[in-house]
Amino acid sequence: MLPLEKVKNLIDRHIKLENQLLSGEIDKDKYAQISKEYSDLKDIIKEAKEYLNFEKETEDLKIIINDEKSDNEMKEFANNELQDLKKKFLSNEKKIKLFLLPKDIADSKNAIIEIRAGTGGLEASLFASDLYKMYEKICNKKKWIIEIISISKSDAGGLKEVIALIKGKNIYSSLKYESGVHRVQRVPDTETQGRVHTSAATVAVLPEAEDLDIKIDEKDLRIDVFRSSGPGGQSVNTTDSAVRITHIPTGIVVSQQDEKSQIRNREKGLKILRSRIYDFERQKIDQERSNERKNKIGTGDRSERIRTYNFPQGRVTDHRINLTLHKLEEFMEGEIFDEIIENLSLEAQKDELNKLN
Repeated sequence: MLPLEKVKNLIDRHIKLENQLLSGEIDKDKYAQISKEYSDLKDIIKEAKEYLNFEKETEDLKIIINDEKSDNEMKEFANNELQDLKKKFLSNEKKIKLFLLPKDIADSKNAIIEIRAGTGGLEASLFASDLYKMYEKICNKKKWIIEIISISKSDAGGLKEVIALIKGKNIYSSLKYESGVHRVQRVPDTETQGRVHTSAATVAVLPEAEDLDIKIDEKDLRIDVFRSSGPGGQSVNTTDSAVRITHIPTGIVVSQQDEKSQIRNREKGLKILRSRIYDFERQKIDQERSNERKNKIGTGDRSERIRTYNFPQGRVTDHRINLTLHKLEEFMEGEIFDEIIENLSLEAQKDELNKLN
């Protein structure tokens, strides 16, 4: 059972924020911040009040049930009310617990997704391309905006690497569980004997970092310029427009050569670098805070195998929650992506709820 003081604090905080908003004595920036917190609290206040009233309402119903003067019809009515009240109490308790879970401040951010071909040669690059197309379809269905930052193609239409920015509402919270190794099992088009091959692609999802999140000092950067080159070393242009940026304190390196302009390549490179540093700092803090990161939904480590796409059997398996769906074709079309994400989110919530108990 939740401490009643915690629940009462939610109601008191809601009243305090309401009074601040009505006072007209707060500046514009503070008003926006308070308004958001007030709005968030508003969603749980009804449940909090019902939770606090549970004992009193229970006692009132028990008086009717135990009163010898009450007729059988009244006692039956009170008994049914009591059962409904207990169910409501458990439901409210769960909602309040979920509300009290620590919030990931990055959840509301846009996301940078990086997909790289892993082991498996040409087939791995084709799978990396298939994954990117899958995320494109998900974005189209959800009305998210996807913008390619950097792309490196392989032979036969595959992708060695693609980095894209995905913009919309609460993007990172929807995509953060995609980080890790995605494994594919299928018969390549070049396979003459029909043998199933296994290959992989790595996905990294980073919250888009803004200037306010990460301040990068110019003296901490080493910037090298070089000539852009296409497949097989073919020169793309004759100027040193490609940029390699090294963040000296962390050792993080970003190379960017998609644009003909050195300035544009620098801008794109810094956008990726900022998000990688932000992700690096977040993971470092998380590690310091707890050594329990290897839970049921995984660590988000790029080396961790998270999902297998088995084409001969038409199934997709998420290894973190042992969930298998025999709907691979629909999954690759972005149709049932939410089904796996919802299950991963629920598992993460269960883990956090257990810590509250």
